[in-house]
Order: sequence, then C-alpha cells, then structure tokens
Amino acid sequence: MDVSEDRMLGGRLTLRQPREGYRAGIDAALLAAACDAGDGERVIEAGCGVGAALLAAAARRPGARFTGLERDGAMADLAAGNVALNGLGDRVDVIAGDIGAPFSRFALSPFSAALANPPFFDDQARLRGPSPAKRGAWIADDGLAAWIAFLTKAVREGGTITLIHRADRLADILGLLAPKAGSFQIRPIQPFADSLAKRVLVRAIKTGKAPLTLLPALVLHDRAGGKHTEETEAILRGEAALEWR
Repeated sequence: MDVSEDRMLGGRLTLRQPREGYRAGIDAALLAAACDAGDGERVIEAGCGVGAALLAAAARRPGARFTGLERDGAMADLAAGNVALNGLGDRVDVIAGDIGAPFSRFALSPFSAALANPPFFDDQARLRGPSPAKRGAWIADDGLAAWIAFLTKAVREGGTITLIHRADRLADILGLLAPKAGSFQIRPIQPFADSLAKRVLVRAIKTGKAPLTLLPALVLHDRAGGKHTEETEAILRGEAALEWR
C-alpha cells in the first residue's frame, strides 16, 4: 500500500494514510474537536479508519482513554501504527470489528462517550459508484440505523453520543436516536455564512430528557478570500474546541 505521512493539529500529530482511496479530512477534525470527554472517561470511535479523529480527540483530551473500532484490517493496522507513531499507546487502542456485530460480542464495558463519522450513503444506487478503495467509507452496508444502534449500545446511561453526518439526514438521525437517547444538541456546519448547512454535528445523551438545542453554526470559509474562517483555522490547529454550549 502506498502511504503518505500527513500532519494534523498544527503539526502535533502524524497520520499515515493511503495515498489512494478515502483520506481523512475536515469531518474527522471537527468530530475530534467536538469530543468533550473528561479525565478518566472512556471513549469509543466506531469506524475509526486510520485513526484521524481518534488520535486528534486523544491529543485534545489527555485525561481520557480511547478505543477505535475498525472493520477493514488494513485500515485498523494503519490506525494501530499511528497510535504507536504518536506515542499514545498507553491510553489509545484499536480493535478489529464491525458495527454490524452486537456490541456485547466485543467483551467491552459500556463507554462514557461514543464518536462516529458514519458513511454518508445507505444505498449505492444514490451515489455514482465510488472507487473500490473508497466504498467502505462512503457506503453504510448495514444502514445508518445499524450505526446508531451500535453507538447507543456502546455507551452507559448518561453517556454521550456524538456524530457528524449530512445535514439532510438530520431528521433520520434524531428519529433513530430518540428511542434510547435525548437532550439533543445540534451544530450546523456551513461552507459559507450565506449558504445552507451541508453537515451537522449531533450530540445526544443516552436516556437524556432535556429539550433540543440548536447551536450557532460553524462557518468553514470566508468569501473575502481566506481558505478558512479564523474560528475554523483555530479548530483545525487544535487551539480551539467545538463547545456544546
């Protein structure tokens, strides 16, 4: 496999990932920035890929422990290598497994928090076929329902579930979470201040009962000429987090 070596969080992290196929991008960085795990808490990322969000979240939250779950053996091996490369092996581990399997099969106790960037499409017919190297990252073979079922099983009562997904799937996400979780917080992600949201970050609490809150949008780009807004640049460098308030 031809692998590149890239930097994250303003150079604090090194990420080895395939040159061809799916490559970690801003969604992983935003998911990591939305992780608010405290000291002593345990966090699982479902579908961790090569570990981009997993490593960035661990670097941001040095008092928490992290587990990445990945079904693609080659990606899981890269993720484990990236954990070692960044010296995080004392509190980050990677296990091979599929979210389509029952959580109980992994012999893990429930986590304080779960993170995920699920594949954006359930139906391959809705997407002009991705390259074979990207298919697993783009197509959810078991559907979004399986991802959310796994996440809700993976956390204890009162634990948090945080995911990033397409904005047009928000109603589906809330509907699937609602039987087991509540206290929803939603942060839209807009390419520009005057454009529609393309992504949403959704945070829910298992058995939570608080009213839904819609937080201010994160605007990624400035039409005046900057590649990213100052807020987005600070998040990508690891100098700011996406707060849930």
